[in-house]
Amino acid sequence: MSNVYQDEFIEIYNKYITRKGADKLLEWLLKTDFFTAPASTKFHCACEHGLVQHSVNVYKVLREKYFDPEAGDTEEGFAIAALLHDICKAQYYKISMRNSKNEETGQWEKVPYYSVDDSFPYGHGEKSVFLIERFMRLKIEEAVAIRWHMGGFDDSVRSGSFAMGQAFYKYPLAVKLHLSDLESTYLVEKGTSEAKN
Repeated sequence: MSNVYQDEFIEIYNKYITRKGADKLLEWLLKTDFFTAPASTKFHCACEHGLVQHSVNVYKVLREKYFDPEAGDTEEGFAIAALLHDICKAQYYKISMRNSKNEETGQWEKVPYYSVDDSFPYGHGEKSVFLIERFMRLKIEEAVAIRWHMGGFDDSVRSGSFAMGQAFYKYPLAVKLHLSDLESTYLVEKGTSEAKN
């Protein structure tokens, strides 16, 4: 069953992403839980359809704040980077159960929550790049932007890698995508989590 974010995602996708293989990638996404999955376990968009909601939000921030055709930005590149940066989270979460005390009744009840079940542990940004390229070729700046969209939260950066700085210096789309992801997560999507921390 589709929702408003899925409809918006597909509309933007079909309007701007016309590269060879784009139709096959969308077909694959529709067979996964991408359009129903959460974007996180408890922080932002930890709710049904949260992942597609986040993807559309990132696109809107990226397009409205940073699109500059004179700098070489393209509608297709922006749509690819924003809408597909987190496809690594398709088939990534599962619904589990845990005990939680009902504050009104004082009784313990089994409640659902999202947990991680990563059947393909391949990193975060690099996994999205890998999955996209199974169907459609990315331009270098798109691949780099998606690979490094986590910025300083990326595991390799936290381990001391300097590659992200070089990526941000050489490819402005990487900086723009990271900033859009941050703004969407911490400002636009504040209060979107159904999880109780």
